[in-house]
Amino acid sequence: MSCPLRILYLEDDIADAELARDTLEVDGFSCDVTRVDMESGFRAALQHGGFDVILADYALPSFDGLSALKITLRQRPDLPFIFVSGTMGEEVAIEALKVGATDYVLKTRMSRLVPSVNRALREARERAELRRAEEALRRSEAYLAIAQGLSHTGSFGWDVASGEIFWSLETYRIFELDPTTKPTLDFILQRVHPDDRLRVKETFDRISLDRTDFQFEHRLLMADRRVKYLRVSSRAAQNSSADTDVVGAVTDITATKEAERELQERDAKIRRLVDSNIVGVLISDLAGRVIDANDAFLQMVRYTRDDVACGRLRWTELTPPEWQAASERAVAQLGTNGTCELFEKEYFRSDGTRVPVLVAAAVIEGTKTENVAFVLDLSEQKQAEEALRKSENYLAEAQRLTHTGSCAIDGTSREILYWSEEMFRLFGFDPQQGLPMWDQWLQRIHPEDRDKFRMAGDRTFLEKVHCDVEFRAVKPDGTIKHIHGIGDPVLSPSGELVQVVGTMVDVTERRRAEEARDRLRQLEADLAHINRVSTMGELTASLAHEINQPIGAAVTNAQACLRFLNCGQPDLPEAREAAQEMVRDARRAADIIDRVRSLYRKGQAHQEMVDVNEVIREMAVMLHKEANRYSVDMRAELCENLPNVVADRVQLQQVLMNLMMNGIEAMRDAGMGGELSVKSQLAEDGQLLISVSDTGVGLPTGKADEIFNAFFTTKPQGTGMGLAITRSIVESHGGSVWATANSGPGSAFHFTLPQKMGAHA
Repeated sequence: MSCPLRILYLEDDIADAELARDTLEVDGFSCDVTRVDMESGFRAALQHGGFDVILADYALPSFDGLSALKITLRQRPDLPFIFVSGTMGEEVAIEALKVGATDYVLKTRMSRLVPSVNRALREARERAELRRAEEALRRSEAYLAIAQGLSHTGSFGWDVASGEIFWSLETYRIFELDPTTKPTLDFILQRVHPDDRLRVKETFDRISLDRTDFQFEHRLLMADRRVKYLRVSSRAAQNSSADTDVVGAVTDITATKEAERELQERDAKIRRLVDSNIVGVLISDLAGRVIDANDAFLQMVRYTRDDVACGRLRWTELTPPEWQAASERAVAQLGTNGTCELFEKEYFRSDGTRVPVLVAAAVIEGTKTENVAFVLDLSEQKQAEEALRKSENYLAEAQRLTHTGSCAIDGTSREILYWSEEMFRLFGFDPQQGLPMWDQWLQRIHPEDRDKFRMAGDRTFLEKVHCDVEFRAVKPDGTIKHIHGIGDPVLSPSGELVQVVGTMVDVTERRRAEEARDRLRQLEADLAHINRVSTMGELTASLAHEINQPIGAAVTNAQACLRFLNCGQPDLPEAREAAQEMVRDARRAADIIDRVRSLYRKGQAHQEMVDVNEVIREMAVMLHKEANRYSVDMRAELCENLPNVVADRVQLQQVLMNLMMNGIEAMRDAGMGGELSVKSQLAEDGQLLISVSDTGVGLPTGKADEIFNAFFTTKPQGTGMGLAITRSIVESHGGSVWATANSGPGSAFHFTLPQKMGAHA
C-alpha cells in the first residue's frame, strides 16, 4: 500500500502491540502505530486526529477499552474501533458490538486481525461514500428548493391510478397551503379561478385518459381575492408498477403577467400619444434615416408620409449646421446610456424656414441603432418669449424715458426682491453689486425726508394700505433727486402681506418746471399789474371827470340841504332828499375809487363766484367817459340768467378793460368815432362766450395770427403786452380767446369761460 495504515493502539503491553503490527505488515500493510495506555494520552491522540483505525485492549491498569469506545463514538463516530484482547469473553464482545465497536479479535487468534481490519476499512469507506452521496443529495435538494423559490416554480407528482399527488415546498407556497396538508384534485379545483375551473378540470380529465404531456396556463383565486397566474407543464412516465405517473412543474407567472399588462398599458399610452399628435414622434436610426413619424412631426417640418416612405427624410439633413453639435452629443448619449437629455434645436422645414423644437430620445429595446424621439414644437413658446423680451425692453425703455423705476419688497423681511434698471439709476446703485438692502436704500434718502419715507413705509407694511409719498434722494455724487413714490400691498388669500410692489418716479424736472411756472406766473402778474397801471394812467383825465361828477353833485346837494335848513321855516323834507342825494353821489364816487384801486392793487389771484354781466357793466361805466372823448358809442347786449363763473374778478376786469380799450383806440385811430359793442351769451358747448366788437381800423393785414404774441403791437406807444396778458388770463381760467374780422369795418374779440370753473393751478 502506498500510504501507511495509521493506527491508534490502546495497549499497555508493548510486545502485544508489536505483535499486532507485525501481523498486519506480514499481510502487506505499512503501519504507523501510535500506542497509548492512559485515558489522557488517548484523548490527546484522538483530538489530534489523522488515524484510520483504532485497536484497543479491553482491560488496562488505569483505563479500559469500553470507555475508550464511548469516547470515540462521541468524538469520531466514523472511525473503525476493533477490540484486540486476550480476556474478552463472548458476552462482553457482543455487548461491545452493540455499543458500537466495529469488531473484536482475540489475541489467541491474531490471524483474524487482517480480515477484520480490511472489513472495517471497507465499511468505513462505504459509509463515507454514502454520507457524501447523502450530503450531495441534500445539497441538490436545497439548491432545487432555492431555485424553485427564486423562479417561483414548484414541482409535483401525480399517480394517476391512485390519484395521490406529491408537492414540493414551493408548490405549497404557490398555493398558500400548509405543507402538512395532503393535496387533492378537488382542492386544486377549488383554488382555481371560477372562470378557468371548467377548462382546468377538462385538462385533468384528458391527462388521466390520454396519459400525454401537457402545458397550459390558468389563474388561482386566493382567499383574500387576490389573483395568481400559473403556468403548468408536465410529462407522463411509467413507474415501476407499469402505471402512469405525471410529473411536472408549476410556475407562478403573476409578476410576468402584471409586467406584460403594464407593458401593454404603457404601449397603449405611447400609441395614444403617438396617434393623438400632441407631440411629434419619429423613429430613426443613428445614421439619420427617419423610419417612421406621426402626423404631428410631419406637420412641424411640412413633409408628407410619402417623403418618409421614399426614404427622403433624414434628420441629419433637417438639422441646420449650427445645431449639428447638439445632435451629435445626443447621439453619443444614446450610444452610451440608451437615452439622451432633453435639448433644444431647430429643424429645417420643407420650405426652408425653421421650426424650434425640444427633443428627447431613447434607444428602442432589442436594437442598437434605432431610437424613438419625442419632439415638441416650441414656436409659440419662442414667440411668447420674444414678445416678453420685447415687452421687457419696451418697459425698460419707457421707464428710462419717464424716469420711472419699479420694485418689489418682501412683506415680512422687507428684503428687496426686484429692482428695475431705472431704480438703480435713480438711487445711484451699481447693478453689478446685486440688489441693495433695505437699510442701504434708506441711507440714500435725504436726511430731512428720511423719517417721512420711513413712516410711510411702516404704515404700508403694518397696516397693509396704499402708500403715496414724495421725498428727495441723494446720489453718491451729491445729486439730489425729487422722487414720487407709490406702493401697493399684495395680500395672500388669507389676508397676509406677501409683497409690496411700487413705482418710483423722478419728478425733479417737474418740480423745476413748477418752480419756473410759479416764477413766470409772478412775472405775468407783475406785468399785468403794470399793464393795468399803464392803462389807468391813460384814463386819468376820464377818471378825474368821472369822479368830479358825483363830487360836484354832492357839493350842490349839500349847498341845497343847507339852504333848506337855513330858512326861517326849515324845509326838512327837501333837506332830507338833498342829503340822500348827497349820500348817493358820495357812494358813487367811492365805487369809482374802489374800482380804480382794485385795478391798481398788486397781489395773488383770488377765486370767487363772479357775475360776468356785472363786470361788463362796471367796465362800461369806467370807460364811458373815455369812449365819449372819441365819439364812441357803447352798447351792451347781455344774456339774462347767465351762469356765474369761479374766477378772479380783477383779472376778468383787466381782460375786458384791455379788449374795450383796444376797440376805443382802434376807432380813435380811424378818426370818425364809431360803436363799441359788448355781448355775453351761452355757447353751444355750455361755456360763457363774451364778444367785444368795434368799427375801427380792423386787424393788421397778414398779421392777424400774431396779435396775441408778447410784444406785438401796431401802436406807436404800445407795449405789445395787453393781448398777450389777456390770453394768459383767459387760458388760466380754462377758456380760450381769438379775434375775427367784421363783415364791415372793425374787428371782434371773443373769449370763453367754463361755467363755475376756477383758474388752473
